[in-house]
Amino acid sequence: MTQNPPAFSGGPKPDAHRAATHRRRLIKTAEQRLAQLTALRADGYLAGGLTGLEKESLRVGPDGTISRRPHPPGLGSPLTHPHITTDFSEALIELITPPLADLRSTLDFLHELHVFVFEHLEAEEMLWAASMPCRVQGDESVPIARYGSSNVGMMKHVYRVGLSHRYGRIMQAIAGVHFNYSLPPALWAPLKDIERDPSPPARFVSERYFALIRNFQRMGWILPWLFGTSPALCRSFLGSGPDRFERFDAGTRYAPYGTSLRMSDIGYKNKSQAGLAISYDGLDRYVESLARAIETPSPEFEAIGVAVGGEYRQLNCNVLQIENEYYSFVRPKQVARSGEKPSAALRRRGVEYVEVRALDVSPFDPLGINEPQLRFLEALLILCLLTDSPPIDASEAQKIDGNQELVARRGREPELVLQRRERAQRLRDWAEEIAGALEGICECLDRGLESRPYGRALDLQREAIRHPEGLPSARLLDELRTRREGFFDFAMRKSHEFALDWRAARLAPRRHKDLSARSEASRLDQARTEAADRVGFAEYLRAYFAEELDTAAQAGAS
Repeated sequence: MTQNPPAFSGGPKPDAHRAATHRRRLIKTAEQRLAQLTALRADGYLAGGLTGLEKESLRVGPDGTISRRPHPPGLGSPLTHPHITTDFSEALIELITPPLADLRSTLDFLHELHVFVFEHLEAEEMLWAASMPCRVQGDESVPIARYGSSNVGMMKHVYRVGLSHRYGRIMQAIAGVHFNYSLPPALWAPLKDIERDPSPPARFVSERYFALIRNFQRMGWILPWLFGTSPALCRSFLGSGPDRFERFDAGTRYAPYGTSLRMSDIGYKNKSQAGLAISYDGLDRYVESLARAIETPSPEFEAIGVAVGGEYRQLNCNVLQIENEYYSFVRPKQVARSGEKPSAALRRRGVEYVEVRALDVSPFDPLGINEPQLRFLEALLILCLLTDSPPIDASEAQKIDGNQELVARRGREPELVLQRRERAQRLRDWAEEIAGALEGICECLDRGLESRPYGRALDLQREAIRHPEGLPSARLLDELRTRREGFFDFAMRKSHEFALDWRAARLAPRRHKDLSARSEASRLDQARTEAADRVGFAEYLRAYFAEELDTAAQAGAS
């Protein structure tokens, strides 16, 4: 067995007095703003933020291998359907809820999408119940998603072809759950008064969202620690490379104290993007640093070529093809209009919401997520908003990345120590501090709710902090040991269980009619999109990157 390195080496050791001082400071700044909101009778504005979910699942056959069948036609067009699409692979279904003010309604919508999907899957197909993929047989076993013959559809496909050349297809088969969140509009005016910020309202909102994002980067490690469910994986995922994990059985590798290998450097925190230095110190710097990466040629990717032998291998040979190629823990988002680059949408209209990308698909929950997790996450995002958020320099950025990697691979080590700006702190002490700072926020969110959903969610996580042997990642490994089954057999069993339940479920007639009509409308929308193209794909790409696409489209349509 491989030996784990020490939890922390070098640098200052944790100091109890300093840790307590910083704990009080974190709680104090958030509590001060909360008290000021209360004095303005605006603390009630913390509730009612819009929430949305994007849940990815691999479509697999009865033997647990990735399906080679095309996206089920009864689910509509993945190009134009607002709620049912595909991610990297033709077999990687993505279910998207609209933004809703009630979290329970968001989960109900996701439930309905699952029922509808299972009505249209082949009888022997099911959705894989875990983040880490099923057995894979090299890159060719992961089919790349297709979106039809339109320019926009071809761009989505070629982008994915580029990802396969740059990073390989297997990494792209990892699934996750993304949480979209926007704060209540009524909150911004009183918060602006408290901050005495003279900037225009839209600018203030964007900068406060970036403050939230910086703090989420600092504290967001707590999500994979509390909710991670990928401490083990199929040996096939690692290919022919050397084993970097301990052997559980012939087909399973694992990290004994791991929480979310999906979020480690074998997944979305891959080393190939480590040097990008995307700045979160404000809207302008973020857009500028992304633009620099999209416009800077990469010698490594130039060797791949763009259009070779009449076929596109990637959209361009730059460090990033487009903004979405940057794999980040959390993203600022603005809804992009047709033909508009995401960074241009941000620059023109500011931040509308944040997308949190740190959640594994839970094999213990049919939806892949549960309500207490999301209640806790919403409260955490509000804490990130209310806590002081200085800029992140290069040194702190390195520590943040190191913390995320440590938690992903070794988070349940009993005395694990993380780096917190200029000092070191024991993970569990920091987690207790965060939980303490959430108390007042959860009380505000629970006001008028007899069931105390936020307070109960916080109580559950405080219990997990005190008894980390009950964390989902620990439960998963315990179940493998108790049942003497490898990761593949465990995930296969859970996938079968969930599939039986989903197939037995029924939609209300009205909802079934609505979703069926939406699927049919999406097919018509794709046909209209394809018929409307008036320029070739090369011209379309040139206009898109030059931000001339609307002009080009209008010229072509005239």
